[in-house]
Amino acid sequence: MRIIDKLAARARDNQGEPTVTIAFLGDSVTQGCFEVYLKNDGNIETIYDPRHAYHRQLQDILAVLYPSVPVNIINAGISGDSAVSACKRVQRDVIARQPDLTVVCFGLNDCGHGEAGLSAYVDSLAKIFRDLRAAGSEVVFMTPNMMATEVSCHLPHNAVRDIAASIVHSQVSGMLDRYLNAARELCQQEQVPICDCYQKWQRMQEGGVNITELLSNYINHPTREMNWLFAYSLVETFFTA
Repeated sequence: MRIIDKLAARARDNQGEPTVTIAFLGDSVTQGCFEVYLKNDGNIETIYDPRHAYHRQLQDILAVLYPSVPVNIINAGISGDSAVSACKRVQRDVIARQPDLTVVCFGLNDCGHGEAGLSAYVDSLAKIFRDLRAAGSEVVFMTPNMMATEVSCHLPHNAVRDIAASIVHSQVSGMLDRYLNAARELCQQEQVPICDCYQKWQRMQEGGVNITELLSNYINHPTREMNWLFAYSLVETFFTA
């Protein structure tokens, strides 16, 4: 990928080459959301910890590989966002900042719209990809993590358990798989490299791993440790795509 060429060029000429910028367009996982809790007023709140989100961990890995190269990270993740919503803000939040590469990750919230929302998801991703490329940014589509496969016993409040039950249905019914399969087909058509982290989560489940226990909120946010899987997978994609 060109992003590796740009990192290498900056390493060779730290004064003459421009700073490398990587943007991340996504939902709550990209924003850096982890645990959830019930407030005294009955509302559900999320713990934000972007320092441990996968893009910060990717930045740490790149600092090891290219220690003399500063890499700017743009966190354009918004909790609850979808590809349809992001399509309306990609110019403001990403393109206006002229990234060299944009990592796009959607599907967790999108699949909640069921079969009726599938075509809008694909169309929105296609527009995002094309708009980014037209602006000069490389694009990688990263598939998300798996969501909870059961309502965890660690969730004591009914309000949170109800949300978890809905998420579990989207996962075990295969709806998220349908969305991501459609995204993979689109990426093949558009020649967009895929960092298929979802496939790695599926393989872990096949190997007997309890997926729900790998989620910090026991619903859909990977733990801080599991964010490293995204980071290392992205580095692998950068070098092999």
